[in-house]
Amino acid sequence: MAEPRGPSARDVKKARQLVRHRSHQLSKTTAALVTAQSRLDRLAAEVERLVEAYNGEMVRLHRAEQAHQQATARLAAADAEVERARQDVALLAAESYGGLGTVKPYMAMLADRGGTEGFLHRASVLGYLEEEQAAVMRRLRDAQEVATILRTQAARAHAERLAAAESVRKAKIAAEKAVARQRRETKELMARKTTLQRKVNAARARARLLARRRNAALSGLVRGGSRLGDVAANWALTQLGKPYVWAAAGPDTYDCSGLTMRAWEKAGVRLDHWTGTQWTSGPHVPLDQLRRGDLLFFAHVSGDPSTIHHVGIYVGRGQMVHAPQTGDVVRVASIWRGDLVGATRPR
Repeated sequence: MAEPRGPSARDVKKARQLVRHRSHQLSKTTAALVTAQSRLDRLAAEVERLVEAYNGEMVRLHRAEQAHQQATARLAAADAEVERARQDVALLAAESYGGLGTVKPYMAMLADRGGTEGFLHRASVLGYLEEEQAAVMRRLRDAQEVATILRTQAARAHAERLAAAESVRKAKIAAEKAVARQRRETKELMARKTTLQRKVNAARARARLLARRRNAALSGLVRGGSRLGDVAANWALTQLGKPYVWAAAGPDTYDCSGLTMRAWEKAGVRLDHWTGTQWTSGPHVPLDQLRRGDLLFFAHVSGDPSTIHHVGIYVGRGQMVHAPQTGDVVRVASIWRGDLVGATRPR
């Protein structure tokens, strides 16, 4: 069978132009991703500030409520003292203007004594009564003044409590609105980020594919059926951009072992749809002796094949084609990852 004709000079030129165009798109989408992430970070910081402002207002509200309760209690005590003093004044007034009352013993005593000595005694008793009246009046006046001061304090505490409550209400509304806005914008930004990332991945994979095909065509490395590994690797490169779907094995979606199974199927080698048996599908190959089509395995525990969780297919120059994960697409990537455990050459 005749070998397929390589790309013409026109094809190579168009390929290079497409690479430059894809690279430009990649730069633009990457910049857009950076901008989107920056907006998301600023919004998160603003929400944190508002939530902390709300927390501060809650602390101040609690303190204002305590101050109001204390002022109310003191005012109640002062009002009670005013009432007691008022009762004493009322009793004193009744005794002074309404008859003998509790003053009767003093009046009798005054009536029993005569002469100069009696006069002096009566004068001292009357002086004592006047002092008692003055003391009662002073106590009433003092109690009223204290009550007035405490009433003012209670009113101020009440006003501060109301103001604090209003501040809390406004801060809470502001925080809730900011949180709602953050959730909404985050959802929109994450959707845009996913879309942009897919475009980045597709652009990168397409650019690498064009560069690889161009170089292969110019150097004569790509020849149909030259080696089983080449067949598998070349077919895998035709699947770039197709979405990753768990447990899928083509033709429109793949998971990692589904892609490698189909690639080697094209070369006439049957593999199971499972990394466990694909690891044992042929001899293990040292990483410095890799050939196109070799399967590369990655594990949770370096050096422990029993923890293998991912597989890709080697396409040369330290690169592999693989189906990475949910939300991603089949693409070209470097084989040099920290979880690389080894390679197998199926047969």
